[in-house]
Amino acid sequence: MSQTSRLTIPPPLSLYIHIPWCVKKCPYCDFNSHEHKEIQNFNDMESMYVEALIKDLEYSLPKIWGRKIHSIFFGGGTPSLFSGKAIQKILSQIRALTPILYEAEITLEANPGTIDTDHFEDYKDAGITRVSLGIQSFNDAHLMSLGRIHSSLEAKKGIEIAMHHFNEVNLDLMYALPHQTLDEAIHDAKTATSFNTTHLSFYHLTIEPNTFFFKHPPQLPLDDESAEMQETIEAILNEHGYQHYEISAFAKPKSECRHNLNYWQFGDYLGIGAGAHSKLTFHDKMIRESRYKNPKQYMEKVNSQSMIESETIIHENDLAFEFMMNHLRLINGFAIKNFEEKTGLNISSIDKELKTALDKKLISM
Repeated sequence: MSQTSRLTIPPPLSLYIHIPWCVKKCPYCDFNSHEHKEIQNFNDMESMYVEALIKDLEYSLPKIWGRKIHSIFFGGGTPSLFSGKAIQKILSQIRALTPILYEAEITLEANPGTIDTDHFEDYKDAGITRVSLGIQSFNDAHLMSLGRIHSSLEAKKGIEIAMHHFNEVNLDLMYALPHQTLDEAIHDAKTATSFNTTHLSFYHLTIEPNTFFFKHPPQLPLDDESAEMQETIEAILNEHGYQHYEISAFAKPKSECRHNLNYWQFGDYLGIGAGAHSKLTFHDKMIRESRYKNPKQYMEKVNSQSMIESETIIHENDLAFEFMMNHLRLINGFAIKNFEEKTGLNISSIDKELKTALDKKLISM
């Protein structure tokens, strides 16, 4: 790859850790998640999985040797099913094996139905600096239709506990829900802003293949109705000091999610755990890889150092597209310098495509 040979400085590196279990599979969820009730002894499974994660990282070290980790993210599934002891062991081994940027952002996703004060105290002691709570809605009827295991009251209590322990707290919510009205969406937005957390994410519910909702489609708001919900939610969040910096992300000043920003800015990330994905840059190539999805199979494969199910080289012709697919999620777009640094390509290589997009008023410069 002659063009990518100009990539003299690798982009920032993040670490993603996938915890694949949850209490109950939600009908809209297409993530790699498995109900933990299928496991007879979850404590034993937790211990085995932690050991597999550590081995996975050890075997992956040659690919990231000498590079500092800028952020860490525990995603799932439901990472808050894991004990503070397990999270502490994972993070201590990461620190022992790799250099981590001073004051790196370390996020853990949590379900309000699986946490309490002791959980959050243990996570903070382990080194977690930021919590992302899967609220989805403050309406009990909508929570039930979404298959959530928590109530509105539990969601509110969970937020209060999280804010007592962490300075950086995100709330994940959704809109355009089955049978949702504009007033109900407004109520969710106003309730979310009332807690004054540092970050809010509002996602439009989408029906994905291989989900219960795909097989049994619920009645959703019309496109015009969901568009009005989106515009109204954005206005409410703006009124309360949240800056809209990505399609679905809103933050108080200096509280953007650094981990997700690295994704969107075409940075590198190593993903460990069942089904985790990676994107890594080398001096002569850029690769994407994914690990086996089934947790049991993943753990077996780790023991034989064969946990990677697929690896592909990002072709030079695809670099610009890959960059744009990520960077154009950001409200402020991208700088030409950033494009050239992250792809090794000269901006002139996509003059034709940029002109077409400008003519169609899809972008502005």
